[in-house]
Amino acid sequence: MNWTDKTWEEIKPIYQKIIEMPFIKELKNGTLPLQKFQFYMGQDSFYLENFARSLALISARAQNIDHALQFIRFAEGAIVVEKALHDSYFQEYGLDNRGNIEPTTHHYISFLKSTAALDQVEIAMAAVLPCFWIYQEVGNYIYNNKVDKNNPYQNWINTYAGDEFEELVTKAKNICNLVAENCTQAQQQKMTQAFVTASHLEFMFWDSAYNFNRWSN
Repeated sequence: MNWTDKTWEEIKPIYQKIIEMPFIKELKNGTLPLQKFQFYMGQDSFYLENFARSLALISARAQNIDHALQFIRFAEGAIVVEKALHDSYFQEYGLDNRGNIEPTTHHYISFLKSTAALDQVEIAMAAVLPCFWIYQEVGNYIYNNKVDKNNPYQNWINTYAGDEFEELVTKAKNICNLVAENCTQAQQQKMTQAFVTASHLEFMFWDSAYNFNRWSN
């Protein structure tokens, strides 16, 4: 069993919690209140900007030139999606600005950037993988279980349930499997810990949007 297969087994309970959480259920049904989705989009805009920076850092540190090139393409893709939020989704969903970086977003992007800058690069690659992989799984889950053809969030859903995004996820998984093969057992365990931590943060990110978690005054 390769590293990604073993690691997904570790986060299956987290993934199950994600697809059962109110944000995802209501997004799937098209009943998610617009204000919650707007809050989520604003935070996602901050997240993607800093996710791209983390990917670029990983690219700069990657030993394998092909991996370096792929991660810089990942970074470019994250920036393109972030720009699409501003240019189309913000307008489509009536969001004037993205607001401020709130606690969960701050925590998540700080974890990714510090891991990308300071930890072993293979661990950093594992830390960014859940954002690719879990979004693909959730996107496919929503797409395959949709109950309304007129879901107001369908355009967003299509972004993560399409073949193009699936191709990106496959590339990210393959790189993690390749680098894990050259890691010690202890190093692989640290990769897994980073993956699990980021998976918990994926849950927290959606949960914080549903509950409008902000800094206390």
